Amino acid sequence: MTMKKATKPEFGKGIRALLANPAQLEQAVQENPQEVVRELTSNVAMLPISQIEANPFQPRIEFDQTALDELAASIRIHGLIQPVTVRRLHDKAYQLISGERRFRASQLAGLTEIPAYVRLADDQQMLEMALIENIQREDLNSVEVAMSYQRLIDECSLTHENLSERVGKQRSTITNYLRLLKLPPEIQRAVKERKLTMGHARALAGIDNIALQLSLYRQVIEQDLSVRAVEELIARYQGGKTAKKGKEDARLPEHMRNIQDQFSAFFGAKVQLKRDAQGKGQLVVKFSNDGDLNRLIDLIEKG
Repeated sequence: MTMKKATKPEFGKGIRALLANPAQLEQAVQENPQEVVRELTSNVAMLPISQIEANPFQPRIEFDQTALDELAASIRIHGLIQPVTVRRLHDKAYQLISGERRFRASQLAGLTEIPAYVRLADDQQMLEMALIENIQREDLNSVEVAMSYQRLIDECSLTHENLSERVGKQRSTITNYLRLLKLPPEIQRAVKERKLTMGHARALAGIDNIALQLSLYRQVIEQDLSVRAVEELIARYQGGKTAKKGKEDARLPEHMRNIQDQFSAFFGAKVQLKRDAQGKGQLVVKFSNDGDLNRLIDLIEKG
């Protein structure tokens, strides 16, 4: 009679299946812990949000409710782009390691499950090796690389200098990647889906006006703008913003200056709003050439 050989756990069947089978996971951890950590590190599991609990040992963090509501609204539309990180307690319980703000916003958004990277106990050394190895993959997009850098910083307690040495990249390169994680979810998703290049995203990440970021992003998609064209638009906007303001602008109340900034964000150009005490005034939108004027006309027609 031929004896049937015991089969090793198959990682290719999916992380969720592996996590749902405690016996199989424990066998895999005993036989090849490094392979398990590598698999968990490079793949995202969709976990029921009800099975995730906050870490009681982390210091309490207060979150701005308005900011949480705004993130929740974005998550309802675009989903959770950046996964949280959890530690597996057992097959139906996980403890949050990082991403509490995203976790809370996902709860507010009414999600029943969220994407997560899963950690095991005592996997610190193997985690760092696996994350660095993961960064070398050729199929990663820029946002995924940025997420790996952020995980190394958050979960392995690395400084930017340490990280630079570990991955053999200049600190400025790492900083440029990390700034992508501050872009609006809509833009991050476009980078992940390779609809937007790293060059475009890096240029958009260099401005702190979310409305302008989104306006320029949509122009890139609709008009197939080059990176250089986007950089020129941003330089023109920032040049107009930092230029010395005239007396009329200085007299504008704050809510009118906000309106002026909104127009600048919409047009991607310097806008000057003038208004007298009786409420009369004018709105001046500046352009540099005929091509720029046609771009403004297109925006107005589409708006």
